[in-house]
Amino acid sequence: MTSQNPFDEMTLADGSIREAYQTFADWFAAEDPTRLRAKAREAEDVFRLTGITFNVYGDPDASERLIPFDIVPRIIAAREWAKLSKGIEQRVRALNAFLHDIHHRQEIVRAGRLPVEMIARNDAFLNQMIGVSPPGDIYTHIVGIDLVRTGPDQFYVLEDNARTPSGVSYMLENRETMLHMFPELFQQNKVQRVSRYPQTLHSSLAACAPLACDGDPVVAVLTPGIHNSAYYEHSFLADQMGVELVEGHDLRVVDGRVAMRTTQGYKAIDVLYRRVDDDFLDPLNFRPDSQLGVPGIFDVYRAGGITIANAPGTGVADDKAIYSYMPDIVEFYTGEKPLLENVPTWRCSEPDALAHVLDNLSELVVKEVHGSGGYGMLIGPAASKKELRAFRKKLEARPSNYIAQPTLALSTAPIFTKKGLSPRHLDLRPFVLVSPEGIEITPGGLTRVALKKGSLVVNSSQGGGTKDTWVLEE
Repeated sequence: MTSQNPFDEMTLADGSIREAYQTFADWFAAEDPTRLRAKAREAEDVFRLTGITFNVYGDPDASERLIPFDIVPRIIAAREWAKLSKGIEQRVRALNAFLHDIHHRQEIVRAGRLPVEMIARNDAFLNQMIGVSPPGDIYTHIVGIDLVRTGPDQFYVLEDNARTPSGVSYMLENRETMLHMFPELFQQNKVQRVSRYPQTLHSSLAACAPLACDGDPVVAVLTPGIHNSAYYEHSFLADQMGVELVEGHDLRVVDGRVAMRTTQGYKAIDVLYRRVDDDFLDPLNFRPDSQLGVPGIFDVYRAGGITIANAPGTGVADDKAIYSYMPDIVEFYTGEKPLLENVPTWRCSEPDALAHVLDNLSELVVKEVHGSGGYGMLIGPAASKKELRAFRKKLEARPSNYIAQPTLALSTAPIFTKKGLSPRHLDLRPFVLVSPEGIEITPGGLTRVALKKGSLVVNSSQGGGTKDTWVLEE
């Protein structure tokens, strides 16, 4: 599934420009490169002054880093986005139905479409959630679906992020920065807006308020604190929504409700957008040593006294072994064939699959089933013989901890370099909001781009950058 000439989203094989990019290409050709280089530096300064950084865990040399921003937008035609949106919505509906089913009757297991061990032996599955129905039966209030493109009409889902998808603040700041620096581009191109995301997020969360809510729903954002890698995003979203940003020590259970400390005393919260992992959410029900959560919050949740977004236990849908069953999951719950393709996946827990992976390790991408952020993975074609040997030992020791996939020929789009435009590999994380009132998909999402020539690793923690994502109007 690799190729010498990956699909270029801007340029056709004969060198001509694709229609979606034509207006931008004409503008770029008329621009002074010196001005553009100055604008690129200005964007970097804006991000530094705004504090748009992230932490790299385990890196003693740099606790905070600036995410590189590329000033060339990634442009998606309206018809392409319309097709993508249908596939994203179908997948999110299936994920939500799957999460409800596995915590109730487990019909998909009874039907033989998913082995019971995929649930029973899954570290992300919470037995405490069995029989729990969140308000509106919504488990995945905010979802990020990672997509890669390999051809004109070929999009693959790389992974699902149903636990605590991050990166939406970068999507919004990327757009704000481009609007500030190149207003003329937005006059020439009809680009769909993303700026209403915080308001839509607030409305979507409020629509998921529990029955215990009396009056206008009170929404808050729960953060682990300033040392978390995504703290900037937590504070940004709370500020943009106009709600309180709270930590565990700001909350307590009062009269069967979760309440936050205010200058007027404790005030009940209806919906808590939590950015704290399941294990740390409630020391009485999960990890007793947690200093980040709220004692008793899970009991209030089970009793219908608060909505937690996303629901505890949604991380099971992020599991990369579960991912390999997504075509079956989509078909089982929607009665339709998946509109978006999965990347072919070998589950290393299966002896035949493990043998194939070990025989072809230098050609495959191997990932931890619960891994994220590019950590703990092997990109076979880019690995040294020493790295391959070391990873082979990991696979043989804990095969059920890994899945493997072919190396896809990710599409490219141009970035701005000292020598002008140069193609780089990229992916896309659209953001989806789910409530009883419907599913909202923000037009575009976060484009992550590999800044090193030839690299397939787009994660910011591994040296990737971001760019503004434009979805054109009709």
